[in-house]
Amino acid sequence: MRKEVFDKNPVLKISFDFSLMIIEYCEVLEANKKFIVARQLLRSGTSIGANAMEAQNAESKADFLHKMRIAGKEAEETQYWLWICDYSETYPDCSVLIKKLEEVNKVVGSIINTARKNLVKQ
Repeated sequence: MRKEVFDKNPVLKISFDFSLMIIEYCEVLEANKKFIVARQLLRSGTSIGANAMEAQNAESKADFLHKMRIAGKEAEETQYWLWICDYSETYPDCSVLIKKLEEVNKVVGSIINTARKNLVKQ
């Protein structure tokens, strides 16, 4: 059942896959005693998919747009934390995550733009 949900919905699939990658990276950070950044990155990075999932059962088109915008904000915060990791010489490489997040941002951004246009048409 769970796999079907993600396979049928591109934003859920990509954000879920990204969340799994974030979890693995944060485990490496914690093993290296980078607890504060690991905690922040784990929260924001997994929240993208959680908000996208919540948007699937929105009460209205406006509510859907609001929840997807929150997912977008979480993606922006995640980008910040990944940049911190990327620019710090003592953090493990996160370039794969940065690239994957760009893909997530494209999907989320496209959904937000389409939802905004559809809401204006009402």
